[in-house]
Amino acid sequence: MTRDLRICFVGDSFVAGVGDPRCLGWAGRLAARAHADGQPLTSYNLGVRRQTSSDILGRWLGECDQRLRDGDDRRVVLSLGVNDTTHADGRPRVGPEESAANLALMLDQAASRGWPVLVVAPPPVDDAGQNARTAALDERFAEICGDASVPYLSVHQALRDSAVWMHEVRVGDGAHPGAAGYDVLAELLAPGWLRWLAG
Repeated sequence: MTRDLRICFVGDSFVAGVGDPRCLGWAGRLAARAHADGQPLTSYNLGVRRQTSSDILGRWLGECDQRLRDGDDRRVVLSLGVNDTTHADGRPRVGPEESAANLALMLDQAASRGWPVLVVAPPPVDDAGQNARTAALDERFAEICGDASVPYLSVHQALRDSAVWMHEVRVGDGAHPGAAGYDVLAELLAPGWLRWLAG
């Protein structure tokens, strides 16, 4: 009998797959990859455009509780932070200390419910200043996940070095790629994703 594996993908517009004409984003591609590798699952995309880590912190538990109430294996993938580093009124929408505290609290909340978590790094956009802030947050997130023994897939620099990702972001809305960019991201994430599913 196949185990009832349920996974909530929680985060922002990149989780939602904004810009992807195939309407899959990286989350849909990873779910499809699991099915192709013989691991069926029920996936829930809980990405909301423009949301910061503070916004996500305020809603994620209630949304996941509804979807992870049943099942044999209940998990969460978190990805957030880009909107935190967006400037509004001359400063980041959410400061780095608060961003770090938000992620740490979400990891604690997931652990208290017994939900294994995988965290995906915030990706780069077409703004060098914001990318520098996001890269610093990426390092901070990696430390928090390391302290919590939660796997963290740090793809920020690899995407900055990807001609495909950066080109698609530039010719798109300045933040989100098209299908080829999400293909690149999903391929970067796939090894860590499959290890996490098997663990």
